[in-house]
Amino acid sequence: MNSKIDTCYRFLFTALALYLVILLLRYPALSLEYASTGLNLWLTKMVPTLLPFMILSGIMIRMNLTEGFVSLLHPLLHRIFGTSKNGSYTIIMGFLCGFPMGARIVGELYEAGKLSHKEASRLLYFCNNIGPIYFLSYVVPTLSLKNPLGPLFLMYGIPFLYGILLCRAPLLHRLPALFTRHSAPKQSAARIYIGNTNPLPENQPQPMSLLAAIDTSVLSGLLGIAKLGGYMVFFNLLNIVFMPFHNTNKALLGVYRCILEITSGIDYSGQSLFYPILILLPFGGFSCIAQTYSMIRQTSLSIRPYIFHKIIQTAITAVCYLLFYIL
Repeated sequence: MNSKIDTCYRFLFTALALYLVILLLRYPALSLEYASTGLNLWLTKMVPTLLPFMILSGIMIRMNLTEGFVSLLHPLLHRIFGTSKNGSYTIIMGFLCGFPMGARIVGELYEAGKLSHKEASRLLYFCNNIGPIYFLSYVVPTLSLKNPLGPLFLMYGIPFLYGILLCRAPLLHRLPALFTRHSAPKQSAARIYIGNTNPLPENQPQPMSLLAAIDTSVLSGLLGIAKLGGYMVFFNLLNIVFMPFHNTNKALLGVYRCILEITSGIDYSGQSLFYPILILLPFGGFSCIAQTYSMIRQTSLSIRPYIFHKIIQTAITAVCYLLFYIL
């Protein structure tokens, strides 16, 4: 049975690849335009906003400075979420830096043995969101939001409250197990579970020197940002899929573009899809999911429960906007 399913998958992906090759050859100018758009968005939006955070966060993790960085806010965040100090660092940086920095920080801390598998998984589900810089500098002017406080509150209030439930509610604790692959998690040097206040073991990774941490973090950051650029180009190219269908509804096409790659979707649709864009922002699009997978690929963390929880948060956002629209 599994072999038949694998054969069907291979056939579908081969047919899709052949279809895309035909489209690239049929519409070379448009293909170049889409690829250039993705490359331009990466160069002008992602590199200046994400690369500095990638390097800085990498230095702090490699020099074991993360716990000191959150020493003031950790007591409050620990009381709310039950996190370790590195978990509190993840929440702060994840909410401030935006996609896919939350996932990158989770992956790096988990690989360094500073987050347990359970804590890393739960943090991943709600700490990887659209960044406030991106929202205020790109989404707000593009949609001409006159009062961004409401959307801003929903953008970050929903994952914040969802994170509290995720970390504290037994039912939500068990939901990810339905989607996580059955591989043995890596042993972590951090606290075993969220809320465990036992002291850290003595075999913590030794901190790097400043120059070594900078060199390693710069190289890691450049590799990470280059991979994100490839995702931006690839998913923007997929906008060509509906090109042969000239009568495709523009609103439907705009939603497809937003689901595929949120930035180009916003640029294409603008104010014409005001509420759908605001609803889809928490999801981030398939490009953001692929970028998130790239950040955790070398760990035993699973992308499937992440997608599940993102869909739930997007649905909650949709309900909130629907109630707001009706009322």
